[in-house]
Amino acid sequence: MSFRDLRNFTEMMRSLGYPRLISMENFRTPNFSLVAEILIWLVKRYEPQMEIPTDVDTEQDRVFFIKAVAQFMATKAHIKLNTKRLYQADGYAVKEMLKITALLYNAMKTKGMDSGDKAEEETNKFKFDLGSKIADLKSARQLASEITSKGATLYDLLGKEVDLREMRTAAIARPLEINETEKALRAAVKEALEHVQKTKDTLDNVASDEANLEAKIEKKKLELERNQKRLQTLQSVRPAFMDEYEKIEEDLQEQYETFVDKFRNLCYLEQQLEDYHRVEQERFEETENTLRLMQNKLREEEKRLMKSGGKEDESDMEIQEDEGSDSDMEDQRPTKPRLTRGLPIPGRAGARIVGTMHGGDSDEDDSEDSEIDVDDDDEDDGEDDEELKDAVDDLDSVDTPPSKPRGSRKPEPQEESDNDF
Repeated sequence: MSFRDLRNFTEMMRSLGYPRLISMENFRTPNFSLVAEILIWLVKRYEPQMEIPTDVDTEQDRVFFIKAVAQFMATKAHIKLNTKRLYQADGYAVKEMLKITALLYNAMKTKGMDSGDKAEEETNKFKFDLGSKIADLKSARQLASEITSKGATLYDLLGKEVDLREMRTAAIARPLEINETEKALRAAVKEALEHVQKTKDTLDNVASDEANLEAKIEKKKLELERNQKRLQTLQSVRPAFMDEYEKIEEDLQEQYETFVDKFRNLCYLEQQLEDYHRVEQERFEETENTLRLMQNKLREEEKRLMKSGGKEDESDMEIQEDEGSDSDMEDQRPTKPRLTRGLPIPGRAGARIVGTMHGGDSDEDDSEDSEIDVDDDDEDDGEDDEELKDAVDDLDSVDTPPSKPRGSRKPEPQEESDNDF
């Protein structure tokens, strides 16, 4: 008997609701009356309808009582009790009664856990967990398939029970031969001895292997310590080329920074050069387009001036025919000044002079001539004068060409002719 068993027994009986207080000192000496009372209460707790004789006055009654309790627990609860220890009614009897008490105590705990689970299920009955339901469904299907297979196997075995029963009965009824039994026992003993020898050899080998492994571990530890010392020595010594290496590394860093700056500047200059070439190309194309437009415009103006020059010749011929019939004042009137295309002046490229073929007169003569011209030739030459003025203005605006960009082709000078008009 141990103190722990006695303490556990008293605590379990208190938890099961035994009406009497059990002390640890009650089992120091044999106390059969207390043991009988506890056994009767445990049997009634396990099976309330069970009837057990309660007479324990004589020795025969006590033996009959102990046998009845042991038989009941063996048949109903499958618990094997030692009747001798129960009859002693001391600490050894507590160990036997602890078997029944532990069974009832575990059942009570399981029931309490089940009641707690039911309460939790009631609180969570409205919660729905699809994953758990799917897992339960899979397990139910698996159990159903196992039950089916086990049932089929059991049915086949029960079908063979008739033949097996006869064979089993014949084997049991057959008398055993001493020689065959002795041979079987000797073979079993020999096999057991061989197994024991193999086990001993294995243990011996394990010991030798353990010694070898310990020797290898020691060797590796020594190598590790030696390598660590060597590593510390190498770390403490500074290489001879380390100063040169650091200096070269600093120079390399400076060279790299210089290279990065020059490469960035080169990229920027290349981009600027490309932009400059593109702008020059655009300007050159624009200049060519402007020159082409100027040439076309000059050709159109020359054609128009040639047409207007022919009309002026016709008007001069008509004026000469009418001179005979005019008055003397009209005879003294100078002819109408005609505009001629200006010639280029040396030192001024593209400049032209516009004037008349007659000498200059006084302001009065000019005013008188202008009045006569307005009176007589306004209707004849009004349109021609406006066209000539427009042409001269256009030529003056075109005389000075814009600055030609570098690299553009210089336009060829146009040929001048007296027949421009």
